[in-house]
Amino acid sequence: MNPHIGSSLDELLEEDAVLEEVNAVAIKRVVAWQIAQEMKAQQLTKTALAQKMHTSRAALNRLLDETDTSLTLTTLSSAAKALGKNLRIELA
Repeated sequence: MNPHIGSSLDELLEEDAVLEEVNAVAIKRVVAWQIAQEMKAQQLTKTALAQKMHTSRAALNRLLDETDTSLTLTTLSSAAKALGKNLRIELA
């Protein structure tokens, strides 16, 4: 590490005990964006996707809410299947 440069952003966030929360929000933003883009590509409305997922539009709105990190793997898997996609999750 360069002695003239301070700590990394990750180190700062970790010191402030918000690194995990920031990472969760970042991941959720990407997931919500990917679903929204696929909906747009397939010209699917929220109502139509919710029907394909066998869920409510309110549940779909939570899935698309970039700041709501409390989604379940079941909901995510259901969205992927309804969009004709596969869900792939990995630890890195």
